[in-house]
Amino acid sequence: MKALKIVGIAAVALVVVLGGAIAVVASRFDADSVKRELVKVVQDKKQRHLAIDGELKLSFWPNLGIALGKVSLSEPRSDQVFATVDKARVAVAVLPLLSKRIVVNTVELDGATATLIKHRDGTLNIDDLLAKGASAPSTSAPPPLHLDIAGVKVANAQLVWRDEKSGSSTSISGLDLDTGRVQADSSRQVFEIEALKLAAKGQLDADHFEFKLDVPKLALAPEKSAAGNATIAATLTGAERNANVKLALAGIEGSARAFRIAKLGLTLDAKAGASSIEGTLESPLSADLARRSVALEQISGSFDIADARMPARHVKLPLSGTLHADLARQSAGGNLATQFDESKIALKLDVEKFAPPTLAVALDIDRLNVDKYLPPPKAGAGAGENGGGKLDFSALKRFNLAGTVNIGRLQVHNVKAQNIKAQIKLADGRLNVAPQAANLYGGTVNGALALDANSNAVTVKENLAGVDINPLLKDAAGKDLIAGRGSVVLDVATHGETVAAMKKALSGSASLALKDGALKGINLAQSLRELKAKFSTRQDAVQQAKATDKTDFSELSASFKIANGVAHNQDLAVKSPFLRLAGSGDIDIGNGTMNYLAKASVVATAGGQGAADLAHLKGLTVPVRASGPFDKLSYRIEFAGLASEAVKAKVEEQTQAVKQKAQNKLKSLFGR
Repeated sequence: MKALKIVGIAAVALVVVLGGAIAVVASRFDADSVKRELVKVVQDKKQRHLAIDGELKLSFWPNLGIALGKVSLSEPRSDQVFATVDKARVAVAVLPLLSKRIVVNTVELDGATATLIKHRDGTLNIDDLLAKGASAPSTSAPPPLHLDIAGVKVANAQLVWRDEKSGSSTSISGLDLDTGRVQADSSRQVFEIEALKLAAKGQLDADHFEFKLDVPKLALAPEKSAAGNATIAATLTGAERNANVKLALAGIEGSARAFRIAKLGLTLDAKAGASSIEGTLESPLSADLARRSVALEQISGSFDIADARMPARHVKLPLSGTLHADLARQSAGGNLATQFDESKIALKLDVEKFAPPTLAVALDIDRLNVDKYLPPPKAGAGAGENGGGKLDFSALKRFNLAGTVNIGRLQVHNVKAQNIKAQIKLADGRLNVAPQAANLYGGTVNGALALDANSNAVTVKENLAGVDINPLLKDAAGKDLIAGRGSVVLDVATHGETVAAMKKALSGSASLALKDGALKGINLAQSLRELKAKFSTRQDAVQQAKATDKTDFSELSASFKIANGVAHNQDLAVKSPFLRLAGSGDIDIGNGTMNYLAKASVVATAGGQGAADLAHLKGLTVPVRASGPFDKLSYRIEFAGLASEAVKAKVEEQTQAVKQKAQNKLKSLFGR
């Protein structure tokens, strides 16, 4: 009893002493002096202006607390406001402090705002606040910290992020944080939090978003940690796009060194214009915090992709594989596979470096018809064109890549190829696809392609051998101009921000050599026979190209010099059953027109492609001019001036005949 009495007296004495001390401090507390001192310290240490416009209140028992009204903090060495708080309150229980325990009853923050700025040189406007002091390192371990907070409440906070270099800006408003009890013990390395809820909404460019995090309980300890289930949900709403994403984490357990999530589930429902994607993805997840590694061990799921503009309208995309990342080494990798329609696709991926992203890939596809999943060309755009839209290759500047691509069968923009093999290298915005090889329309193609995103420049070097040129031109460009099988050599380069600009900037060289083919749109034998009457009247004959007409040839060769989108040729050589063709002229690729003069020489008048009744043209050269837009070529047979040449030819023929007779007569006279 005596001991209890002594303890009671001591407790009363302690309370009296503390009460007296509190009374003295309270009586001498000068809020204005404290404000002035705080403002001076912040100005001296950080060169920022601190304004405490609201009331400053202290409470001492049973909680040691501070309450603030309106407070603002400026940018460094500036009057521009960096952050503001409408009101804040923190209350700490007094008695636990005597045993070096911090028991916080209340942490409240209302109406906080802050603007984070990334300057053009990469620095942040909070770097000075994050910088550590230059105090000498302590030789003794810090005392253990015991923290116990009844709850944390942050209401109506607002955060703005601004990047001066890119000009982008993101704002988060209505940021609310609400927790239950928060406990920490540094000596035992234990941390626990109950009922963690975080909600935010904001604006990203012209779109609005909302974010919610809900963790019923989180307990971290060296030997065992657990979090039960957790959910993260986000929505994006805008005039052009909408998205709902939900991430559910179930069975979270582990330790301070490693943890495992029995099931990580992702649900996605997004729409952008006429396109939509909806699906789920799930996998167990394991993480080694000590080694800073994480792995998705068994990915499975599927996505439904729909677009009213796609010929296929809808495609279901299953997905399986594994992914892993080593954060310490800044590397990652994995294997992904999918199968849809008639396509089987396998991708092996290795991320060698995160910044800038450096990837190694190996892509294998058995067959793929890309046209089934691409919107059709816009009205008025030719095959392979994009209607004049701007070409943007800037995405190639953001990462480096090297790898291989193998495709069994491929169709893109109606062009078909088989057994495609290519090596790809992308670095510093320059993409090189070389070497590359494929089977193409009965022949082969080998070559290289280069694209420079820094200048929107393209270089193509291709060697086509044994290729059936007519179906290739029909599929690639929708043009039925020439038929035959043979070789084509391309060495061209161009640049520009649109397809039209690239066509007009095309330069380089090209050549072709074909056998057993035909020039489409005109039947020269028939045209010359039907227009025989106009020969005598010296009238040019003009006719439009006809899809059913053709001029057969056994051999064709030509070479081109290309500059500013115009291909110039002057060595056309064509052999047909009844004539020979030579020619020169221009093919304006940029404007889709042609102005070409071919000179036809009749060499046979019997047999062949309807060549009868052409005896009057034998030995003459008939000019045939092809001109106009590619899809509406016209052919002009220039008979004007040809009649006089025919008379000269006839006179020459008769002269030669007279000479021959004279020579024969002389031979008979002299017996030779």
